[in-house]
Amino acid sequence: MKEQLEALNAISINFGEGGMMIVNIILAFVMFGVALGIKPQTFKDVFTNPKAVITGVLLQWVGLPAVTFAITLILSPLITPMIALGMILVASCPGGNISNFMSSLSRGNVELSVSMTAITTALAPVATPFNFFLWGSLYSHIISIKGDIPMLVIPFFPMLWQILLLLGVPIVLGLLFSRRFPDATKKITKPAQVISILLFMGMVIVSFAQNFQLFLDNIFYVFFIVMLHNACALGTGYFGSRLAKLPEQDRRSLTVETGIQNSGLGLVLLFNAAIFPPEVWHGQYGGMLFITAWWGIWHIISGLTVSYYFRRKPLTE
Repeated sequence: MKEQLEALNAISINFGEGGMMIVNIILAFVMFGVALGIKPQTFKDVFTNPKAVITGVLLQWVGLPAVTFAITLILSPLITPMIALGMILVASCPGGNISNFMSSLSRGNVELSVSMTAITTALAPVATPFNFFLWGSLYSHIISIKGDIPMLVIPFFPMLWQILLLLGVPIVLGLLFSRRFPDATKKITKPAQVISILLFMGMVIVSFAQNFQLFLDNIFYVFFIVMLHNACALGTGYFGSRLAKLPEQDRRSLTVETGIQNSGLGLVLLFNAAIFPPEVWHGQYGGMLFITAWWGIWHIISGLTVSYYFRRKPLTE
């Protein structure tokens, strides 16, 4: 299995300067669309239901990265370091906004879901680079001691700066737009989110089209790793919120929130040569690309499955 996955590492995707600008614009548009759905009341709700929100934030930014780190160490005899770092990168991303729809489908606490997405997205410019730096560096150090790989330099400040530009600016603009033009915001929020998702999916398909056969050759291994990781993410949300003795509605929402990650952000970061320069990473991060891309597909399938299961199950306290 490990030998098979090594073949993915040599894959690199270079958009060029013009192509990378388009990729960044697409992500900025995605985050602008997310910000349109964030209302000031969302942040005020934190004070009316602090336990659930604080639990969710801790599960998202502490629990999931820590669990992911443990999984990568357990699987280290079977997976490559780049696959492991891809898993850590996904776990370092904020929740995806599709989780709000899934929370509604599962008859969970939609207000909590919206609050969680808004808060984790707002914290992402700092939390994402910090978590990837912390857990990625720790993993790299432990594995390098075992002699598997040379010590990798995990980026922090380059990622922090890029995320502040890619996330911070469009989020602020989206918040200002929704506050200044509330009527227009109501009309364009859903279309903007749908268009942004379609644009990003198209970008991913174009990016990986030339390596599609290699992906098919390794789909079983990539599928197994992402399925296991995503199941652990969903379990972290459910059992963590259950340990906190939250109501069933809140547990359902936090299960979905923790299991749905904004892996699109992870892909854009990987595409960015300022964060992952080929000369430093030797162009050997294809495994990270494939894990991150497949997560973006699988978490929709698993999220809808879990939501449908919850929907059929009566709510209990």
